[in-house]
Amino acid sequence: MKTIWNRLADGAARSLRAFRGDRRGNVAITFAMATLPMVGAVGYAVDYSHANNVKAAMQAALDSTALMLARDAATLSSSELNAKALTYFTAMFNRPEASNLNIKASYTSTGGSKIVVDGSVSVPTTFLGVIGYNDLTVAGSSTTAWGSTRLRVALVLDTTGSMASDGKMTALKAATKDLLTQLKNAATVNGDVYVSMIPFSRGVNVGAGSYNASWIDWTEWESEPAYMATWLANSSNKSTWDQTGPGDNCPFSNSKTGFGCASGPSDVAGSVSKIPSSGAYSGYICPGIDSGGKDGTKAGFYYPGCYNSTTFSATGSSASCSGRSNCSCSGSGSSKVCKTNSGYYEHTWIPNARSTWTGCVADRGSTSAPGTSAGNDQTATTPNTGNKTTLYPARQDTYCPSPSIGLTYNWSQLNSLVDGLDPNGGTNQPIGLVMGWHSLVGIGPYTMPPKDPNYEYSDVIILMSDGLNTWDRWYGNGSAISTSVDYRMYDNNGNGTCANIKKSGVTIYTIHVNTDGDPTSVLLRNCAGTKDKMADPSKFFVVTSANGIAAVFNQIGTNLTQLRVAR
Repeated sequence: MKTIWNRLADGAARSLRAFRGDRRGNVAITFAMATLPMVGAVGYAVDYSHANNVKAAMQAALDSTALMLARDAATLSSSELNAKALTYFTAMFNRPEASNLNIKASYTSTGGSKIVVDGSVSVPTTFLGVIGYNDLTVAGSSTTAWGSTRLRVALVLDTTGSMASDGKMTALKAATKDLLTQLKNAATVNGDVYVSMIPFSRGVNVGAGSYNASWIDWTEWESEPAYMATWLANSSNKSTWDQTGPGDNCPFSNSKTGFGCASGPSDVAGSVSKIPSSGAYSGYICPGIDSGGKDGTKAGFYYPGCYNSTTFSATGSSASCSGRSNCSCSGSGSSKVCKTNSGYYEHTWIPNARSTWTGCVADRGSTSAPGTSAGNDQTATTPNTGNKTTLYPARQDTYCPSPSIGLTYNWSQLNSLVDGLDPNGGTNQPIGLVMGWHSLVGIGPYTMPPKDPNYEYSDVIILMSDGLNTWDRWYGNGSAISTSVDYRMYDNNGNGTCANIKKSGVTIYTIHVNTDGDPTSVLLRNCAGTKDKMADPSKFFVVTSANGIAAVFNQIGTNLTQLRVAR
């Protein structure tokens, strides 16, 4: 018994023998004509697939070409732009079967910088030639848009004393220069990217040449310290001379004021004796018996001035105090004794010339304290000479950092500033942060370049610090939460300097360089974010070695400068 497969095979054989034996032409012709669409369909599928592969390769080359042209497009003529486009494209497009290559590039800066690269090639066919199609044309286009958003970046850099350890300052300088290169390369024309740089320690240096500026407050600089004014009236204040010496050079290095010294001492009766500013006793608080004070050998003194530099004593009936100060006589005749007493020279407060200021300013606000509510140390209020709390207090800071610089695209100037960074002083992150903000909005020491309404702008602060806050103008970072430096920067109610900056539309990136194994800075983590996302962990970075600074700066730079390719 035959199976179904045997019957099918027998049927197929009979049909083939019948077809072979049939001599009627219409059957063969009909079959041949029926195969043409089948061959065409198969050929089209094969040739179209090949053309699509070429198109994909061409699109990738066009995208790369557009990105590579973005860097130099603004400085090239139309012919130069097209020549570079062809060079870039042919270097990346490796399809030898393609012919009739046509590449055209165009650049426009209207409403933002934009480069469009169009291309087309001919691809030979394998099967479609049978029906008259010897080649297929494939085309593509790529657009690189840069300029709908422009960048304004404030680099707020911790240059305090702790940055000198573990190679952190060396690494910071290298990383900052790399970031500057990234930002420079992202700009197709001057003005696409501006950068300010704000080194900070306890204060910020706004430039010693600004001493005539109306936005500086000289109140503390030119006011006599309270303990000097009350010295004679209250003996309990005598020990307060330990605050400034003995022996500090003029001006006293108390980080607040300028102290002027006058002419040298004399024990001649009726003369006014002051701390000398020149000569053998220059800078000595007590140029008499306390002559060792300048080198720190004395622990302090307990009189409101300097002792007489000489001791006078005479006996006998002719003894006299004539021409001597602090001198008295007792007895008579041969028992008469005249001698100088343990007198002193009174100090005279004379403010130094403002031109001797070294450029540092402290936190804005009242002299005594900013209070527990929002103050001008946390805002971008425009300085007003009628309100001293809006002005920047001059401070003669021994540890004044390198001068800051406002928004600029002078890349060589920025790099020179990086070279001069020097680690010293204590940590006051809030003043660095707020001054970075002021550089973006253009108040006080800084000028903001005007913004073109045809562009969108992204304002960014990058705050890098390696430690905890230690002090500001008024406070240490103690346990009293409402008066701590951290609280002024970011309180638990979402206020403070960080929140005010983000609410204004500025994005904050923060970096904690933690090479000492300290707890991660919650303050810096909370400070990072945007107006729409006030606390954004993706904008906070922790670095545990100096070498990691470069990687983080590179990552932030890439995020800021990434170009968008649109097809």
